[in-house]
Amino acid sequence: MSISFKATLNQGLMFILFFAASCSQDETAVTPTVEVPAVYKKIYGATSVTNDGTYITIKSKDLPDHKSPYYAATNALYQAYSGTTFGGLNFEKNPNSIIEQSATIKIPVNPVASSNHAATPLGVIGIALNGVAFFNQYAGPNNQELKGEMAGFDQFYGHPQNSGVYHYHVEPLHLTTVKSSKSGLMGFLLDGFPVYGPQEENGSAVTNANLDVYHGHSHATVDYPNGIYHYHFTTEAPYLNGNGFYGTAGTVSQ
Repeated sequence: MSISFKATLNQGLMFILFFAASCSQDETAVTPTVEVPAVYKKIYGATSVTNDGTYITIKSKDLPDHKSPYYAATNALYQAYSGTTFGGLNFEKNPNSIIEQSATIKIPVNPVASSNHAATPLGVIGIALNGVAFFNQYAGPNNQELKGEMAGFDQFYGHPQNSGVYHYHVEPLHLTTVKSSKSGLMGFLLDGFPVYGPQEENGSAVTNANLDVYHGHSHATVDYPNGIYHYHFTTEAPYLNGNGFYGTAGTVSQ
């Protein structure tokens, strides 16, 4: 066998080995995609919803799909407001404005009860179907009573904080009266458990007496016919969440 032929053969073998190794690396780097369960496809305000088999990843710009005095006056969804808001309070606009966000929220695809029930933090604790953030029952900083901020809730019971994150602490009125119903699915908290409106499917009002210390309970719903733990909005404090997450929270980044 000639020297030139051997060199050519060796080069060919090296190429084959390199190509095989590259393919192997490419296959290892690919993250498998899993079908997104139908219930998460109801998050119509997300820019994307994906499933890696462990977490549902939701990306959102956190822009409400309804009118608000907190939009810039040049925005098509801007609407001045001077009526009443949650609890019959006269609306008093806060100095903040809605600013587009780039939020990534990861929630467990198969939520389970936690053993420690971590407290919900200030800031984002979940996401509504329209892509807007859920906040807990406190105002910042230092977990102050929410009552001081309630007059600043707009006609759909939301408002932005100082960095422009629009959010709901209480019943998201656009979802309960326009997009869905008082008993419908409203969204999910970071622990993956769903959030429902202030009524049961039979039309009865949900009160704190019907709920546990985390502001939820378990039974079948239209979306979960086999039953699931779920939270409810109520007209009385803590409005959405009580003494912490029922399950183990995922993550949020902005």
